[in-house]
Amino acid sequence: MVLQTARGLAREFGLEAVTPGAGSTLRLLAAAGSARAVVEIGTGTGVSGVWLLRGMREDGVLTTIDVENEHQRIARRIFVEAGFAPSRTRIITGRALDVLPRLADGAYDMVFVDADNAEYGACVDAARRLLRPGGVLALSGALAGGRIADPAARDVDTVTVREVIKAVRESDEWVPALLPSGDGLLVAVRK
Repeated sequence: MVLQTARGLAREFGLEAVTPGAGSTLRLLAAAGSARAVVEIGTGTGVSGVWLLRGMREDGVLTTIDVENEHQRIARRIFVEAGFAPSRTRIITGRALDVLPRLADGAYDMVFVDADNAEYGACVDAARRLLRPGGVLALSGALAGGRIADPAARDVDTVTVREVIKAVRESDEWVPALLPSGDGLLVAVRK
């Protein structure tokens, strides 16, 4: 019920929340890694945050970053309604690229990125620094609305996502997979 409320609020704000399939994949990834410290870039109305918290350890803390204070106010309420103590979340208002450099190196089990596609490359670079070896990176929207496989799709967002996928795939620092959950999740484990 709480996720339906959060989804409805996301629609009111013109936001695209992660689908139930993508959410359950995030929960699975957090649980498989016994995640205790997770960074979420793009709080929205708390939909993905609830999924992540449901997969994390009982003592886990979700650090979630968003530029919109109003979105975070709603997400804070959603997290409490979902049964999570306020101590389970650290909500930071600001641009991700300004906040991420202040987070500790190698201290996180998972980084989930659901932000502006133009910042995906910089977020991947930051995740490489933030994640412990064996930590998981997950990028939302990796199928770019179905355009990722269409060579004729040359819009900036699609090209940016393609370049990020290629860079992660070709890097010796990641073990990647493109999962067709939701609008696609690029998932990679840091070596």
